[in-house]
Amino acid sequence: MAYLIPKPGRTPMEQAYVPAVVEGLGITLRKFFRNAFGRRKDVVTIEYVGPEGPKPAYPERYRGLHRLTQREDGSPRCVACLCCSTACPAQCIHIEPGEYPEGDARFGFERYPVQFVIDELRCVFCGYCVEACPCDAIRMDTGVHAPPEHERPIFIYDKARLLATPGRKGDHASENPRQDPPAPDESYER
Repeated sequence: MAYLIPKPGRTPMEQAYVPAVVEGLGITLRKFFRNAFGRRKDVVTIEYVGPEGPKPAYPERYRGLHRLTQREDGSPRCVACLCCSTACPAQCIHIEPGEYPEGDARFGFERYPVQFVIDELRCVFCGYCVEACPCDAIRMDTGVHAPPEHERPIFIYDKARLLATPGRKGDHASENPRQDPPAPDESYER
């Protein structure tokens, strides 16, 4: 037996969404005339005064461009787990993992990025890569807007450029400490 769901009682005007369209146009016209002839405090557009003029202040929570954080010895904190490239909806991160050589303290249980590339033109700046990184190796805390350029290769950031980019405070370290791997004769304390 089929169950019938009763249709809601709507007039032809409601069915054509005429009241909703009129209400939306009313809001648009009210905002237009208020901004054009009334109070100017509702306008949030920042006037561009040229390259020599004052730079607009970015909000404290503005992310900015990507950077890779470093350990004390200057090596990247990235362990090439590929979590950031997997979480990226734009697929703009490319990582080639490599193994540490024998004799290194990290040999056997940690990898490093041989190649780490971010295409900033494909990036949607969602921050998923930062959230997915278990090592706090990738950050978006530079507070810097992408510079205007005319050539695409300038916006493809490689590992050297990402490591050289400082954070908002001017350092290359991470704010979240992480226990680095022990020397070959030591073990982790639990």
